[in-house]
Amino acid sequence: MTRQLDIDLARHPFLFGMSRQDVGLLADCAVRVHFAEGEIVFREGEEADRVHLIESGNVSLRPASAMSAVVFETVGPGELLGSSWLLPPHKWHVTAQASGPVTAIVLNGALLRKYSERDHSLGFQLFKRISEVMTRRLESARQRLLQSDPKEAAPHRTTPYAAAGDDQVRGE
Repeated sequence: MTRQLDIDLARHPFLFGMSRQDVGLLADCAVRVHFAEGEIVFREGEEADRVHLIESGNVSLRPASAMSAVVFETVGPGELLGSSWLLPPHKWHVTAQASGPVTAIVLNGALLRKYSERDHSLGFQLFKRISEVMTRRLESARQRLLQSDPKEAAPHRTTPYAAAGDDQVRGE
């Protein structure tokens, strides 16, 4: 008999197009969770040991150093919350807080990594989907930055050559 959680997991937009076998593996490490308004889903710096597939409600993402009102992203129904479980050092890079009541399917990150190492097709499918999410979010952040004050958005160097003068970098 199929659990309702298995059905809901298979219908989640993040998993659209995945094989039944892969969704079955994911179902083995899935649980449904609920968060109340204002509840912290995870904190920046903590171990990233899970991924959330949001079913209902919204989650605000904030840098821990600015927990006041600085929300730089909101994740809602049909979206993935948390990709830090996939890549070392497996630490959250932001703090996530429920903006209202939230329901999500949570997948065990350690188990997902183990399954992905055994089944490279599954690993590729997860990595591809997470990469798409990360790309969309980076583009969204870029667009918001471009719309902000141009003085604040002025580019700065983040290369190893940032300490060198421009003439040294260009070889002039």
